[in-house]
Amino acid sequence: MLPFALQKAGSVEEAVTAGAAGWRYIAGGTTLVDLMREEVERPDRLIDINALPMNDIRVEGGDLVIGALARMADVAAHPEVRRLQPIIAESLIEGASPQLRNMASMGGNLLQRVRCPYFRMLDAACNKRTPGSGCSALDGLNAGHAIFGTSEYCVATHPSDVAVALVALDATMRVRGPEGERSFPIEQLFRLPGDTPHLEHTLRPGELILELRIPNGAYSRRARYLKVRDRASYEFALVSVAAALSIEGDVIREARLAAGGVATRPWRLRDCEAALIGRQATRQTFEETARLATQGARPLQHNHYKVELLPRTIVRALEMAGEVA
Repeated sequence: MLPFALQKAGSVEEAVTAGAAGWRYIAGGTTLVDLMREEVERPDRLIDINALPMNDIRVEGGDLVIGALARMADVAAHPEVRRLQPIIAESLIEGASPQLRNMASMGGNLLQRVRCPYFRMLDAACNKRTPGSGCSALDGLNAGHAIFGTSEYCVATHPSDVAVALVALDATMRVRGPEGERSFPIEQLFRLPGDTPHLEHTLRPGELILELRIPNGAYSRRARYLKVRDRASYEFALVSVAAALSIEGDVIREARLAAGGVATRPWRLRDCEAALIGRQATRQTFEETARLATQGARPLQHNHYKVELLPRTIVRALEMAGEVA
């Protein structure tokens, strides 16, 4: 690991000032320290934000509010999270090992870097790591890569599980930067790679995530997260689906769907959502709407299986959501 300077922030204002001056934020460090050891990331100045009062978990105006520094384990175990938004707890438990959940912060989870193997191989071409160098995954081992939102410059999937659930639930985030505070949908945090894959999010220089806000919809307690992966103990998603339904009688009144493991950012499935509204919650309905999910897919040499696996995962996730009382 290369030498670096480390300071602790005593206040949000102090952290933002340092961030605006080019210091990198560090909280749990579960991704950043790994990448620094491998010299994929080489920051020379880190500002430790762990002492900031941003780990609160509360209910406000019916919404669930989670501080950006709340640890994944604490959020997954919190009684209000489990009561109001059980899919958040489910996606966090599915997203990391117990050791990682104890350290990793919610804000850091959303900003974790991609898990494309070529991103971590310093002798491989990677436009995300070194802009303009090329993309080794395009003609390489790309079984785990994206079929949506790709470009000729990058095909890496977004790695966060809880981000998929948050996008499905229309969650928002509040951030503070040198120009003040602003709030926006979490879905807008994630950029498509285009020709600038090294730019992964829409935060402005120095902006710090303060908290996440999750609205409490009629679908919130009838929601499930299903993750398909190579091994059960701990692995990133091949395909995952967050599904939430509001059902009256046997008719679907509201639907929320997003997928992970298939796109360069958490992938909202709005066409499928619209096709579910007003129909009976049956397997036939789920199968017919799930077929819409693969429209526009661009599979690579080794990941055609995701075109088949995604609708199957959607159907099962919807069945699981429909079974929740």
